[in-house]
Amino acid sequence: MLLVIDVGNTNTVLGLLDGAAVVHQWRISTIQRTTDEFGLLCLQLLGHHGVPPRDVRGVVVGSVVPSLLYAIEKACRRYLASRVKVVDSRMNLGIPVLVDNPGEVGADRIINAVAAAERLKPPFLIVDFGTATTFDCVNAAGAYVGGVIAPGLQISADALFTRTSRLPRIEVQRPSTAIGTNTVHAMQSGLFWGYVGLVDGLARRCKQELGGGGPVPCIATGGLSNLIGRACEEIDDVDEHLTLQGLRLCFERLESPEVLASPST
Repeated sequence: MLLVIDVGNTNTVLGLLDGAAVVHQWRISTIQRTTDEFGLLCLQLLGHHGVPPRDVRGVVVGSVVPSLLYAIEKACRRYLASRVKVVDSRMNLGIPVLVDNPGEVGADRIINAVAAAERLKPPFLIVDFGTATTFDCVNAAGAYVGGVIAPGLQISADALFTRTSRLPRIEVQRPSTAIGTNTVHAMQSGLFWGYVGLVDGLARRCKQELGGGGPVPCIATGGLSNLIGRACEEIDDVDEHLTLQGLRLCFERLESPEVLASPST
């Protein structure tokens, strides 16, 4: 089995895959941990489901928090005795990265593009609902050509609470109607439907620039993809495991001798 680790700014998602099947998935807070702390946590998660460490044949990590990589990589080698691959956007993963500075592109964005390319014919668009909401664009030639970075929904909700004196902190959820009949309802409507409008508007513009008048499929992933993505007209599919599958594919490609750690421009 393969352990895939997606380190985001707020949460870290670990997935245990048997082939392409996601057998187990865990979501933990992204915080600074020592090598031993992370290693013991991995053993606890695996042990809770009766999976011996020897069953983990490899580990692949994608991270947008570089300071955490050393401890994670070392922990997996020490406690799981596994070979570890760390995905970097500058690697040749089969998706040319045609932006001004490929090194600035988060690894998660290329990982998602690798996964989407397995199921969609380019051009296509990916929307990832994380701490930030990212829109990633792959053109008709199959190259990553950039995208959009917008504040995440939870960031917007937190700002509404912290920057106003009388508005409460609320749980973000889909309201029954757009017109709010009380303060909490009105805030939920503004956050939810306002964010749906943001996503649909940006996705529509990206599709227009990518497609040249033709269809551009759009797939959503990330923690809030089920909540927001399914309400968006421009999103065609939601796959909460897209990044995990992308990590699996990247591991397989990095195991191939012809894949070199070189800029993919």
